Formats: sequence, C-alpha cells, structure tokens
Amino acid sequence: MSSSIRSCLRLSSSRTLRTVPRAQRYLLQQRRGIQTPPPNPKGDPTARKSAAPLKPVPTLDTLNAERDSLAKRESGVTENSPMRLRMEDFIKQQQKEIVKELEAIDGKKFRIDTWTRENGGGGISSVLQDGNVFEKAGVNISIVYGTLPRPAIEKMRVNHKAIDADIQSLDFFAAGLSMVLHPVNPMAPTVHLNYRYFETENPDGTANAWWFGGGTDLTPSYLFDEDAIHFHKTIKEACDKHDKDYFPRFKAWCDKYFYNKHRNESRGIGGIFFDDLDEHEKDQENTFAFAQSCLKAFLPSYIPIINKRKDMPYTEKEKEWQQIRRGRYVEFNLVHDRGTAFGLNTPSARVESILMSLPLTASWRYMYEPEKGSREQRLVDVLREPKEWV
Repeated sequence: MSSSIRSCLRLSSSRTLRTVPRAQRYLLQQRRGIQTPPPNPKGDPTARKSAAPLKPVPTLDTLNAERDSLAKRESGVTENSPMRLRMEDFIKQQQKEIVKELEAIDGKKFRIDTWTRENGGGGISSVLQDGNVFEKAGVNISIVYGTLPRPAIEKMRVNHKAIDADIQSLDFFAAGLSMVLHPVNPMAPTVHLNYRYFETENPDGTANAWWFGGGTDLTPSYLFDEDAIHFHKTIKEACDKHDKDYFPRFKAWCDKYFYNKHRNESRGIGGIFFDDLDEHEKDQENTFAFAQSCLKAFLPSYIPIINKRKDMPYTEKEKEWQQIRRGRYVEFNLVHDRGTAFGLNTPSARVESILMSLPLTASWRYMYEPEKGSREQRLVDVLREPKEWV
C-alpha cells in the first residue's frame, strides 16, 4: 500500500486517533486491549450537560474496506497495489472467463448476484441450476473484511508466528474464488476448485501475516482413467512451472484432506490442496504467481473431460449411483470441510453462497454396497486406496 493512502486513511495511529471524537477513540482503544477511562466520567469538568447522541462507531474492518474502495477508485489496481487488491482483481477476471466458458457448454445463463457485507467487502455469486449439462454449478467470489477473536488468533499463531500473541482481536482480509460443478450425466465428474488469499493487518493498515491456500479435485461417479490422467497432468504442469516438488506434495495433501474419515474413503480421486503458504515457503510475488497458474489451469484441465462425457448414454441405475456418491460429497462438506465451517462462523455470512457447493439432489441408502467386480466397486476401491495418476 502506498504511503499516501495509509497516511490519509489510517485511524489507528496515535496521531490520527487524536482527531477522532473521544467516545469513538475510547471504543477503538478498547478493541485493541488498551485500558483507558471511559469518556466524560462523572465529575469531568469538560463534560457537556446535554450531549447529542453519538453516531454508531465505524469498526476498523469497515474503515479498512472504505480505504481500499477509495484506493481502487482513485488509482485502480496495478502491480504496485496491495496484494489483497491484486488478488481480488485477479479472481474477478477468472470468474468471468470461467462463467463464459461454462455457459457456452451448457447453453443456459448463470444467475449473477452481487452482494455486500455490513462490515465491508461482499461478493459475486454466479449460480446455474437445472441446466442442460450442469444440474447445479456455482462460481463464487467472496471478499471479507472482519475481525478475528482471541481463540481464532491463538489457533492461527500455530502456523503464523508474526501474529502478535498479546492482542485480543485482529483485523483480517480474505478473498477467494470457489467453484463446484455437478453435471447431470453420471458419466461426467463433479469438480471443485478454491483459491484464496488471507492476511491480517497491523494497526496502520499494512499486512501483518499473509498466506495463500487452495486447490482443485475431481470427484467422478464412474471412473475413466484417461480423465483422471488428463486432469492430474494439467495440474502438474502448472505446479512444475514454479516448483517440481509442489505437485507430489500437494497431491498427497489433497488425498489426506478430502477424506471422509467416517466412511474410510476419499471424497474423490485427487487433485491438489495446499494451505498456509506464506513467506516461509516463498516470497509473496512467487506464491501469488503459483496460485494464478493453478487457477488458470482449470479450464484446460476440465473442459475436455466434460465435453467428452456430457452426452454419453446412461441408465437409471447409474443415475442412482451418482446420487449415492453425491450423498458422500455432502457428508464431507458439512462434516469435515474447514472452509464451510469458517464461512458459516463468519459474522454476516452469506449462507446461500457458502452452501452453493452442495448438489441439487443426493440420496442415502441404508447399508448400500456395490456389486463385487462392478464399475461402482472399482471406484470405491480407488477411493479407499488413492492412486498416483501421473
């Protein structure tokens, strides 16, 4: 962030706090754990006898959002902009490109909802339901300005020591693109993608701790080896541009993370997953470039697969198996997924956007087991013993 923007907009420095009305300054200091006497205590000769009611005090996360909004209006987003603004700009561009490609395949338009959060930020939810190719598809962006409570700070310090151990609350920013596609045809696989950036902020508005996370994974109901190989090969090529160790490391992380412990099986057949990539991994520019390469690899990794499978014939029995596998997908998202839990526990969360990942239809059959030697059983075998596809 440029020094001019910080000097104009920060309210947390001692110089600027002195310009804030005393009652508002008191509340801001209390949030930071600074013990000060309340404004105009009894006996204070400066107290006014009939003070007008104070306007609601803007929270720091709201002020941070207003600061960034002003910066974007005045200067746009450039290579010199703060990373949070560059990430927001990048995922908005990618959302448009992905939605355009998916609409061309399906023949129907996405519903686009633009929404805002009370404390700053907002998002763009792009959802298609009952399409020709996709029973449900969502490509969503969320931009969050918020405040972490003490328990969340303690948890994050495990991986990010730059965060002050003594503060009671901490402002943060998060931006991410999340996508889930559930095709109509059981021969076509479900795919998930999420790439995100998170940072905590110092009192002067600069980034304190930052990290990137994300990944993508493929969840078929019927396994086609050539699809699995193509998907993983495309992702591997994106990873190898930055670090040859990334793909094997993040493929293993994916197999471990997207795992239904209570079922003793993976959610899907793999992909990549990573989290908490910060300055201990590589510098911010290189890590951002890696996240960009991975997100840009989505269309070439999945579009050839969906085009090949979307019009294949299928039976009612195969459709029933797809519904059972979707039930497993729902179980993971609601029981184990950290992103879903974080979203639902964020104040002013937009629940409809968070639960966009759930399929339109799913089923649970009591004590259901696929026939031995069947294609359904082969999928389960792979889910219980993940394969290396490339």
